[in-house]
Amino acid sequence: MQLPRVVISAPHRSSGKTTLSIGLCAALTKAGYTVQPFKKGPDYIDPMWLSAATGRECRNLDLFMIGEENIKRSLQTAGTGADISIVEGNMGLYDGMEVDGKGSTADLARLIEAPVILIINTGNMTRSIAPLILGFKNFEPDVNIAGVILNKVSGPRHESKLRAAIERYCDVEVVGAIPRSSEIGIIQRHLGLKPAKEDEAAMATIASIGTLIESHVDLDKLVNIAKAARILPEIAAAAAAHPTPTVRIGIARDRAFTFYYPENIEALEAAGAELVPFSPMYDEHLPLDLNGLYIGGGFPEVFMGELEDNRSIREQIRIAVEAGMPVYAECGGLMYLARGISWEGITREMVGGIPCDILMHEKPKGHGYIKLTTTGDSWMKSDIEITGHEFHYSEVVNLGDVKFAYKLSRGKGLDGRNDGIVYRNTLASYAHLHSLGAPQWADEFVALIKHIGNL
Repeated sequence: MQLPRVVISAPHRSSGKTTLSIGLCAALTKAGYTVQPFKKGPDYIDPMWLSAATGRECRNLDLFMIGEENIKRSLQTAGTGADISIVEGNMGLYDGMEVDGKGSTADLARLIEAPVILIINTGNMTRSIAPLILGFKNFEPDVNIAGVILNKVSGPRHESKLRAAIERYCDVEVVGAIPRSSEIGIIQRHLGLKPAKEDEAAMATIASIGTLIESHVDLDKLVNIAKAARILPEIAAAAAAHPTPTVRIGIARDRAFTFYYPENIEALEAAGAELVPFSPMYDEHLPLDLNGLYIGGGFPEVFMGELEDNRSIREQIRIAVEAGMPVYAECGGLMYLARGISWEGITREMVGGIPCDILMHEKPKGHGYIKLTTTGDSWMKSDIEITGHEFHYSEVVNLGDVKFAYKLSRGKGLDGRNDGIVYRNTLASYAHLHSLGAPQWADEFVALIKHIGNL
């Protein structure tokens, strides 16, 4: 399969790869290319910006959560029909969980046989850029570093010295040189970049970065590198079911709840669900005729004042939980279903649907990949091992008498041993699941809804 593609990476964090990946997507889209974005790893926030820059849903490629075969299939399925696929890496090119580099961006690039564009922060560097590039090219020679973009270049004289050193010593294309600029920074927050769906100026920010890329990157050279990627053996797409919906699931979608993998939405729809969006911040009432609720992650602590003020919908959700409506909630959704959130000395009331309180901390209480085994105490079948990830600054305190959906073999979860609060037909956990790593999740949730509603 011919699939023009490049991986955008860097020698280390904070080199500018996320900002430049967004800019490249915006500039190529403006130039008339159909761009399919991907993000390496379990991130939610970068994909929002990449999706906004291209108008196409960004997909996550994560070796731990979804595995090699699903990565290849996702790349081909989503990339079909695009002129170029842009894959933003994470961390440094060779950084991974293991000393052998397993799970690194380089490992992903090798798996999907994609050329790599290395973003290099050139501050305080001239001739030393050559041994840096040579070291990266020679460290794992089967990783194809095909081009570099010079970032934070201080001026024409600095750029000429960098280009001269690369031309003399390195067999690699200089795709662009970005001047040092303070105009393209994206607002930072305690969990990384501010989600595009929370930023009212997101599109203006994206356009500004794209304009900078247009002026300082050779887009034709980048596209040609992408087109030179090897032809991939074709993998059959997963069979897609498009049944007539038999259940209606309300899905929390507003600035407080933005963390949803598109594959999870698609998996629920394939299982027979109609997803009906509602806003816990602004809607006074739940949508009519719902059979279940899906409350994903996000930043409810940032909007806890608005969430507390919306008493009517909080009470409707609490009543629904008590009445046995099936509810699935992840991380931010768990926090919202609790009795209250305490952060920076302020406590706000939340739904009160599960018997616990939430305490925010300055440092993460759980961060990284997570391995779970289902207990059978929820609607998920027992003794199934699933993978996911967690990233939470909050802690569950004052937990009442509940059961747990999962036993942990890796990760923090609720207490280092358990995750997934089970209360009536609600499952609320810190674990973020991806349907390709937990393929039974959507079918079993919809099956429970049908059973409860006699549908």
